[in-house]
Formats: sequence, structure tokens, C-alpha cells
Amino acid sequence: MHLLEKAPAKINLTLDVLYKRPDDYHEIEMVMTTIDLADRIELTGLKSNIIKIESESQFVPSDERNLAYRAAKLMKDTYKVHKGVKIFIEKNIPVAAGLAGGSSDAAAVIRGLNRLWNLGMSVEEMAGLGAEIGSDVSFCVYNTTALARGRGEQIKELPAPPSCWVVLAKPSIGVSTQSIYQEFKIEGVEHPDTEGMIAALEEGDFGSMCNKVGNVLESVTLSMYPEVRQIKNQMELAGADAVLMSGSGPTVFSLVRQESRAYRIYNSLRGFCDEVYVVRMLGYHKPLD
Repeated sequence: MHLLEKAPAKINLTLDVLYKRPDDYHEIEMVMTTIDLADRIELTGLKSNIIKIESESQFVPSDERNLAYRAAKLMKDTYKVHKGVKIFIEKNIPVAAGLAGGSSDAAAVIRGLNRLWNLGMSVEEMAGLGAEIGSDVSFCVYNTTALARGRGEQIKELPAPPSCWVVLAKPSIGVSTQSIYQEFKIEGVEHPDTEGMIAALEEGDFGSMCNKVGNVLESVTLSMYPEVRQIKNQMELAGADAVLMSGSGPTVFSLVRQESRAYRIYNSLRGFCDEVYVVRMLGYHKPLD
């Protein structure tokens, strides 16, 4: 048997760090949504009891370093599945970009293997399994708009954002999430208005949504990587309705109501970095094309 799953990228509309927990993780609260930039996951059942990862991208590991591999292995071990699977990953989301590309791939594998192996898992069960793999995997299982709390595994679904264009720009650097959190100091931080963002989504208010975006990690990454600050400044100068860094970076995105302005921002960024995208906001369950 053979099936396909789409693995959309995510962006953070808000990202807040509340405190450091006794287990050394940070307690976070963030509003995330999906955009129409996606990897494509192709699952093929194998007679031999192995997990095989294939991709045309040189950045996709084929072993335990790959979250998609770990998702498949966890499902096999948890549900005592004595079957194999070949996982082909068509990589379209930039890697190490703050867009949860690896987490979304893992979530797509969980959703797909649930169907391929007829496991009958609920969304909640799939998200719980995803939490064992990585902080963003639970959200990516839902594949929608949501408030995430805890380490990111406590998910409450929210209304989709108002329709708009999203311009993304990733500089040619990688950012270690761990290093950003190590530099982050919670004292004196300006916390985003998470409740205000939720209200904006519930009201479908684009202007209010733009006014409420916020990411407490942004100042840390901007101070460490001037390339990221340069991209943010350029987006603001080009007339974006809102500009924010996603996750721990380095990708910066802008929200734009008008398509013509989105492409004006896109063109203004081409001299700053090679990886620039114009996509639509998604934010709701979308079947595979």
C-alpha cells in the first residue's frame, strides 16, 4: 500500500516563555498556525521489517537523527508492528529555520502510518505520541491553528487566522534553539498579549492580529545574528502589516493583506538572502491535493 501526507510549515504568531521548569525545560505559551509551504511525505509499505528513509535533499538524514524515522520507530515499538515502511521526503521547507519542518515531517508520518497500518489512533493519541519525539510535533499532528502550552504538547485548537499573504525570508545561517534559550533571560522581558491574539483570531480581525504578534526569543536572536535584524528591518521598510521572527529563528516572516505588496516585499529581499517565499496563510485542516 502507498499513501501521501502533506507536512506544512508552521509560524508562531506569539511565543512566550513563562518560567524555567524543574525538569530544565521552559514553560512556554504560543499561538501557532500553518502556512502553505509544505514538505510532501510518501509512505510505502514494505514486506521486510525495516524503516527506510529516502530524499533528494542532502539535508535529510536517513537514520535516527531524522524525526520522521524516530516517529516510525516509535509507532512500530508502541503498537508492536512487524511491518516495514519506506518514507520518501520531498523537502520544500528550509531546514533549521524555525518553521518546524522536521517536526511536521514526523507528524505526517504518524498520521500516515496510523492509516497505513490501520491503528485507529485518535488525534489526541497521535499528538501524545508526537510529544515523545519533539516539542512541536504535537501541534503539527493537529495541522491547524492552536494555542500550545507546557513544552508545546498541550494543544487547544483555535479559529484559523484571517486570510492573508505570508512572506518568509531565511538567511543562510543555522540557529541552535538550545543556544537561544541559554542566552534568554526572563527578567524584564516584554511578554506578548497571548489572550489578545486569541481574541483577534476569534473575531477574524486582521489588524488586531498584526498588532498582537510577539516573540520573546526574537531580541536574543536579533542581538546574536545581525543578518536576522537586517531582514526584519527590510520587511518593515517595505511596508509589511506585521513582521516577526518564527520560533528561535532565523526565519523572519511578514503578514500582508495585499498580494501586490507581498511581492514588493519579496523583491526587496532578494538581495539580502536566497531563500525567500511568498505563500498563503493556511491555519486549518487541509486535505492533501
